[in-house]
Amino acid sequence: MADQQLHHLHWGAEALWHQLQPLLPGLAVEVVARSPSTNTQLLDRARHAGTGHASSDEAQGRRTGDKQPCLLVAEQQTHGRGRQGKAWFASHGASLTFSLSLPLAPADWSGLSLAVGVALADALDPLQPEQAPRIGLKWPNDLLLLEAGGLGRKLGGILIETVSIGTQRMAVIGIGLNVLPQPMAELAWGYACLQELQADISAPQALALLAAPLVRTILAFEREGFAPLQAAYARRDALHGRAVSTTLAELPEGVADGLDDKGALWLRVGAERHRVSSGEVSIRVAAAGAGSTGVDGGTTGTAGEAPAC
Repeated sequence: MADQQLHHLHWGAEALWHQLQPLLPGLAVEVVARSPSTNTQLLDRARHAGTGHASSDEAQGRRTGDKQPCLLVAEQQTHGRGRQGKAWFASHGASLTFSLSLPLAPADWSGLSLAVGVALADALDPLQPEQAPRIGLKWPNDLLLLEAGGLGRKLGGILIETVSIGTQRMAVIGIGLNVLPQPMAELAWGYACLQELQADISAPQALALLAAPLVRTILAFEREGFAPLQAAYARRDALHGRAVSTTLAELPEGVADGLDDKGALWLRVGAERHRVSSGEVSIRVAAAGAGSTGVDGGTTGTAGEAPAC
């Protein structure tokens, strides 16, 4: 499980293991002071599983060469990343950055990042039936802190990557969440943090809130796909009704009009609706709808692969 307690933070790794192990037998929970990227680290292990070659973790005495689930938490990531090589800023104590690796075999991978987003948002911002959400979801991979009259500011992101090991496929699900206030300049979507929702929350407390709901949602997605979560996502859909542009030559712009049961985005152009699911589509909110940031923000990816750690 955990190799150490990190500085002044108490991560409760053993308690997390007891909570999650019944859901993921064979799980390891590991906490490290620093990692270049938790996703990269777990992908490296997975690629070396069964090859007989050591991964870069072996010198640290960590479990390598197997296909068991692992929750890897880094108090600081030095080279966190999103899609297309974009950096994810994560400073010591101010961010929650972790990755979960596990063998996964859904009938359809479409919508996995959306399912993860719903799990995180519902755990951190539980809603009553008629309550307006504070955390919104921006297709396909971002969490926003919503603001009246605007789209909101970026709270976190999700990066999902997969690797084949024999007949199995390992999913590595990376999460990055801003926890404490910190100065950030020139961010397209602005900066938001969890302490704006709960003043005294810490990164370990946030992880304790969301770890089990996240695992349960991923396992449910493997069985049932995205469709059962379609309504929950719609309730937090930050793009719905907003004018957006894309990088698709045949569909340069439209109005976001919800998702289908596979997690694809519907764009309305005049009286027609077009389904968008391509892995190379960039969605940008038009300047008039960009809210308080005053800058367009771009997202590239599918509903099954998206950015954070």
